[in-house]
Amino acid sequence: MSLQLVLTQILNGLGLGMIYFLLAAGLTIIFGLMRFVNFAHGAFYAVAAYCTYAVTAALGHMGWALLLGPLLTAALAVLTERLLLRHTYRMPHEAQILITFALTMLLQEIIVIIFGPMAMNVPTPRELAGIVFIGPVVYPVYRLAMVAVAILVALLMWYFLERTKFGAVVRAGSENPEMVALLGLNVDRVFMSAFAIGAGLAGLAGVLAAPLRGVSPDMGSEALGIAFVVVVLGGMGTLTGALVGGLIIGLVQSVMSSIWPGGAQLMIYATMALVLLVRPAGLMGRE
Repeated sequence: MSLQLVLTQILNGLGLGMIYFLLAAGLTIIFGLMRFVNFAHGAFYAVAAYCTYAVTAALGHMGWALLLGPLLTAALAVLTERLLLRHTYRMPHEAQILITFALTMLLQEIIVIIFGPMAMNVPTPRELAGIVFIGPVVYPVYRLAMVAVAILVALLMWYFLERTKFGAVVRAGSENPEMVALLGLNVDRVFMSAFAIGAGLAGLAGVLAAPLRGVSPDMGSEALGIAFVVVVLGGMGTLTGALVGGLIIGLVQSVMSSIWPGGAQLMIYATMALVLLVRPAGLMGRE
């Protein structure tokens, strides 16, 4: 393998890793605060990706989807949380998995009814359709812009969690959810907000990923599996772990797709297994 190809795959892996970070960040916030296993997380990602497809088809540009996709998924998350999921918080994780899996199937069938069962492409924005040279590597401008957006979101999330009152509540809740209630805070409102933020991050990941992989009804299931691997690898309930885990999995998948294309997915799970053998709580997780 040439040096140029290795560098290209590393850069591609960083781009993939930032998408995985956005997916896993929402999932880890929901689980860390609420101890809620949300198997519908991938469906929110798919809904936002199809929103990107619809906006691009209607307007000829995906710009508005960067706003509409996360807002749509956040609103959908609030609706489902208020009407259905809030009644499952005290149920066993098995019940939460079954209910959110059923929600995933429902959203997937709605997508098929509206858009059909076939996969479709989403064109890259014209302004970001070119290439740039990074040393000896030719790299798409869109991927570079996608990484920049994800880094900006990561910094905003760090500031939100570390420097705001609500962020302190989320961090406190991830340590001890019962303490949040004892402080006299409205736990229902905190949970609803966390659920909306988590779904909005998944929605942003779906918007950014749509021009890279297109859209298909089953894309949410694929994304969900990756998101759980990233969360487990990085450590449950930690944003830093989601970032580190996302970058590692993105790099492994991208590099292995050149060395052993058929085993790229296998190596994702092998990497997780190897890390858990050494650190059962994940790279950044607490015992």
